[in-house]
Amino acid sequence: MEQIKTSFDFEKPLTELVQQIEKVKQVADKTKVDMSATLTELEEKLVQTQQSLYSNLTGWQKVQMSRHAERPQTLDYISLICDDFIEMHGDRTVKDDKAIIGGFATIDGQTVMIIGHQKGKNTKERQYRNFGMANPEGYRKALRLMRLAEKFNKPVISFIDTMGAYPGLEAEERGQGEAIARNLLEMSVLKVPIICFVVGEGASGGALGIGIGDKVYMLEHTWYSVISPESCSSILWRSWDYKERAAECLKLTSDDMYSNKLIDGIIKEPLGGAHQNPELMAETVKEQILKDLKELKKEKTEKMIATRIEKFCAMGVVNE
Repeated sequence: MEQIKTSFDFEKPLTELVQQIEKVKQVADKTKVDMSATLTELEEKLVQTQQSLYSNLTGWQKVQMSRHAERPQTLDYISLICDDFIEMHGDRTVKDDKAIIGGFATIDGQTVMIIGHQKGKNTKERQYRNFGMANPEGYRKALRLMRLAEKFNKPVISFIDTMGAYPGLEAEERGQGEAIARNLLEMSVLKVPIICFVVGEGASGGALGIGIGDKVYMLEHTWYSVISPESCSSILWRSWDYKERAAECLKLTSDDMYSNKLIDGIIKEPLGGAHQNPELMAETVKEQILKDLKELKKEKTEKMIATRIEKFCAMGVVNE
């Protein structure tokens, strides 16, 4: 129980219970008094509090969870899911964008192309990865790898976790909008199965640039939206102070996205979030990948592409 990682204000009730459990254990050790009944009661209360807390998170709280420093990222999933991984570099035009990684991997004997955002775990790595915000060359690298997967008839798996595409002047000069739009077009007609997972933040075109798939899933405590709550708040209210309200208005949680038929499913996270048990989280994702690959490989290519296009074209359509 003492291994529970708490980081946010809304998790304080859990921290207090963990501290109580630890104190009872210390008293039991010192006095040699049987405190097992008290410990059992506190541990049951802790589990109940966890279940109640994490099943009723607000939109802003889920945004916070998605940004947890220890939350598994693309490289973590690759190391936990794949038997091997050969990273491939460069877009063959400008350079190798470190914010997006990709390459061939093997999952239970099946070769796949894995592409995903990588934010980094510490300050140095985050600077190296540009905080997971890709430049145009990152999306062009992703497209090059997807075409390579199509050439060898291998499915594509994408992991989405970005605050958005890099908004710098040089990125716009090199065609950021065109690069993302090109990916949307090419992914919609790619002749191999595509499975996408939002594993952290899914912001704007930066997420959508590798987010067109036959199956699109969100992990339970993630978000997917055209804009971040902070940016939305600054535009509408000229201040970040209303970010919690903006998060609710944007309907960006996995539950909201699924109810609006914008994703195909929600991947349940371990109690307390993916960072509490990355191994279990990776195993759950792996099971979903293998299940979908088995189904998608049975479909004819033309039908698969038509279904993919139809799914995204139906989004936002209102039937009166």
